[in-house]
Amino acid sequence: MKKSIFSKPFVYTVLITYAVITFIPFLWAILSSFKPLEEIVSGITFLPENFTLNNYIQIFSKEPLFLRWMFNSVFITTCMVILNIIFNSMAGYALARIKFAGRNFWFMLILVVLMIPFQVTLIPSYLILKMFGWLNTYQGLIIPGMVNATFIFMMRQFFLNFPKELEEAAQMDGLSRLGTFFRIVMPLAKPALAAQAVFIFMASWNDFMRPLIIMSDEEMFTLTLGLNTFKGQYISFWNLIMAASTVMTIPSLLIYAFFNRYFIKGVTFTGGK
Repeated sequence: MKKSIFSKPFVYTVLITYAVITFIPFLWAILSSFKPLEEIVSGITFLPENFTLNNYIQIFSKEPLFLRWMFNSVFITTCMVILNIIFNSMAGYALARIKFAGRNFWFMLILVVLMIPFQVTLIPSYLILKMFGWLNTYQGLIIPGMVNATFIFMMRQFFLNFPKELEEAAQMDGLSRLGTFFRIVMPLAKPALAAQAVFIFMASWNDFMRPLIIMSDEEMFTLTLGLNTFKGQYISFWNLIMAASTVMTIPSLLIYAFFNRYFIKGVTFTGGK
C-alpha cells in the first residue's frame, strides 16, 4: 500500500515548525519586558543584556491606574462570562427543546444576526447607550454584550443532541422545566459551557474597540485601553507595554489551562455521557 505524503512524521514536523514560528514573537515580547527601554529601541535583540524588573515595578507602583484598569477588565470579563453562559444556554435550550409559537422565526433571526458584522452596529449602539446615559459606565459594556448569537446557536446545536431520556426521568421525579435545566441539563453540559466560557473570556478580555467607543474617563479604562496610553506622540514606552502585555496574558493562559480538558469536547457538540 502506497504511503501517504501526509504521514505522522511529516504532519508533526509541520505542526512543530508552525508552533515554533508562532511562539517566537511571544517569547521575544516576554523577554523584552525585562529590558530597559534603551535596549529595546536600539535594535532587535533576543536575550536581555541588562536584565531588569523595573518595568514590572513601575507599572504596579508608579502607574496609579494600572491596578484599576486590571480590576475593570476582571470585573467586566467575569460578568460577561457568567451572564453569557446563563442566557445563551437558556436561549439555546429553549430553541432546541421547547415548542413555542415563532420558534423558527427567532432561530432564523439569530442566524441573520450572525451575518451582520459588529462594526455595522457600533454607531447605533453608541447612540442607544448615550440615550440611556450608559456611556463611560460598566453597564454600558456589560449589558449589550451579555448575550451572543453565535453561542446561542452553539448551545442549540449541543442541546439538540442531548439525551431526552434524562429530562423525561427528571420530570417524572417531579422537577419543573426550570429545575430540570439547572439541576440536570446544565451540569451535564460542562464541555459546551467550558468552550463557551473560553471564547467569551478571550473576546471580552482582549476587546479594544467597544471600550474605546464607550469609555472616556481613564479610571474606567480596561487593560487594553490602558496599554494604549503608554504610546505617546513622540515616544512609546515599549518596555512598559511589554511588561503590561505579559501581565495581561497570564489570565488567558490560566483560563485555557483550567478549561482545557472540557474544551475539545465542547467544540464537538457531543451530548451527555
